[in-house]
Amino acid sequence: MADKQPIVSHLYTADPSAHVFNNRLYIYPSHDRETDIKDNDKGDQYDMADYHVFSMSEVGGPVTDHGVVLKAEDIPWVSKQLWAPDAAHKNGKYYLFFPARDTDDIFRIGVAVGDSPEGPFKPEPKPIAGSFSIDPASFVDDDGEAYLYFGGLWGGQLQCYAGSSFDASQLGANEPSSGPALSAKVARLSDDMLSFATDVTDVQILDPETKKPIDASDHARRFFEAAWCHKYNDKYYFSYSTGDTHYLAYGIGDSPLGPFTYAGRILEPVIGWTTHHSIAEFNGKWWLFYHDATLSGGKNHLRCVKIREIVYDAEGKIGLKDPQPEVEAPPAKLED
Repeated sequence: MADKQPIVSHLYTADPSAHVFNNRLYIYPSHDRETDIKDNDKGDQYDMADYHVFSMSEVGGPVTDHGVVLKAEDIPWVSKQLWAPDAAHKNGKYYLFFPARDTDDIFRIGVAVGDSPEGPFKPEPKPIAGSFSIDPASFVDDDGEAYLYFGGLWGGQLQCYAGSSFDASQLGANEPSSGPALSAKVARLSDDMLSFATDVTDVQILDPETKKPIDASDHARRFFEAAWCHKYNDKYYFSYSTGDTHYLAYGIGDSPLGPFTYAGRILEPVIGWTTHHSIAEFNGKWWLFYHDATLSGGKNHLRCVKIREIVYDAEGKIGLKDPQPEVEAPPAKLED
């Protein structure tokens, strides 16, 4: 079976966050661009400077590019690297959450506000107080409470916060080799969606047998980046990328704050160094949005967004509706 085709081919897109607004499917990806920067564990090769928004009325139908909705040069606190974003709707407004390096070269998370899902978005003058690392993912529950998940290892700098403050000596691919794995982070958002209403806490992923947090040495199951939360049959699903082992994995819990019990893999390795995803229900079906590097012929920093249908079994476990082509897993670690 041939692999799925990219939904966008006129530019490189990655890290797709998908939401249904006004009965239309919107995708908020990062925008890859060509660069001569050599691959390294700090992620300097991922050189993004703006965001586009895409939408469609049906999966497989025409895709509308709504153009650039936010640029790095328009955000006062940003120095470079607009990485994986996400969006949310509440109180009649639309919110675009995004990570970027500040003027001290440290990743923070910002928010921009718009009147429509296709933007444009006006950024707040400062990042969210208490935010750090990358990959913000928003989740608005049925009761209207909103949460923001975030965090990413290596270039995402999450390992720099293993202590009480930012530790620059841990930049790069340093992460614990034993003991509990570093966790994604979560906080409840304020009603205006512009700040944290609670302290930032760990998102625990538990081993189903031991009921203890997954160990840092377990690279096939530990959190690396790309947090996402969705709800199905009154259960909360926390999914994520395992990074250097190249899987998309997930856990299931009873609260958006966790803990989540590891439940398996959603996606095996794809062409490219790793993948990043979202999950959304649209037109009565559930869809996985992810990226690989097929459009660029395997260049890890030039990616493209794809979509697959997923299904749930009687126990609520996730599977792909169609088989996934097998590819050779990339090397476990990038070279400096």
